[in-house]
Amino acid sequence: MGSADHGGRYYPRADCHRRKSSAEVTINAVAQLAAGLSALLLIVVFPLEAFLIDRPWVQRFLGIEASGLRQVHLWSFCIGARNALVGVGTFIGLWMVGYADAVTGTTVVVVCCIYMLFSSLFMGVADLIGYWRPRGGSVRGTVGSVILPAVALVAIAL
Repeated sequence: MGSADHGGRYYPRADCHRRKSSAEVTINAVAQLAAGLSALLLIVVFPLEAFLIDRPWVQRFLGIEASGLRQVHLWSFCIGARNALVGVGTFIGLWMVGYADAVTGTTVVVVCCIYMLFSSLFMGVADLIGYWRPRGGSVRGTVGSVILPAVALVAIAL
């Protein structure tokens, strides 16, 4: 609402355009923890996917076969980089929630968690249609990478 002076001019009230404070729009601790842990895991796994994928222990950890690694190294590098970027984006969003614009930070966190959730689900779909070798090898990774972003999104929605 605003007010008009005697000359008919309109003056908007100062609080009409006030941004919501972080006390008014918050991501609860559960959502912050789940989003942060998921982001951290993606960042930690990046060097494994990008640089160490030829190591047997990394292949066991990621649940992939050793055959054909030279053909997929480009894709594993790019996927690892994308995962690291979404992890960094999530941390930036969490920082914004606490120290800058809480609404924008919440939006960034939600978008990053949606990306994490759907990219994990597509990993499971790729396994179901036979693109993952060995078949069924993505189950542990899919389940593990779906839970935290899903928890964060549910906690944000509540």
